[in-house]
Amino acid sequence: MKFQFAEKRIDVEEDVKDYAMKKIGKLEKYFKKEADAQVMFSAEGQDKGRRVFEVTINNDGVFYRTRATGEDLYASVDHAVSAIERQIHKNKTRLEKKLRQGAFDRRESEPAPSVDEEKEFEIIRTKRFSLKPMTPEEAILQMNLLHHKFFVFRNFSNGGGFAVVYVREGGGYGMIEEG
Repeated sequence: MKFQFAEKRIDVEEDVKDYAMKKIGKLEKYFKKEADAQVMFSAEGQDKGRRVFEVTINNDGVFYRTRATGEDLYASVDHAVSAIERQIHKNKTRLEKKLRQGAFDRRESEPAPSVDEEKEFEIIRTKRFSLKPMTPEEAILQMNLLHHKFFVFRNFSNGGGFAVVYVREGGGYGMIEEG
């Protein structure tokens, strides 16, 4: 697995990075091809006492992402790795083409991980509407007026291409544009 580390408002000791590499590296047993792991360590809050560990794994175009916060980075790494493992197990039938064959064969020494019962993706409601050209600012205004978390529109500022604005978890807004 290829690793890329980043630090934001925090200096992380090498032993923490080595621990993260070791734990995340154990997920490699699930992947056919070599995966890329982007690891971010950061600090949040007024006193920057809250530590954040984020990991994004790209495996042949399938992304697994999780975020763990706490004071202990080792515990955050453990929590994040187990969360990604749960994601993989929960969606194993949908991911079987991308995952290594035999990745879920249980070894006698390993206990079976607890997995939530797999649910089908069920579309409950479908909406149809015309995409109107507007600026991102107008789209954010519309989204806020509708009390939605995202809004789809044609970006007038960028030649009328498809775009989505959304509310970010950490505050502020994000935009996804057609490339």
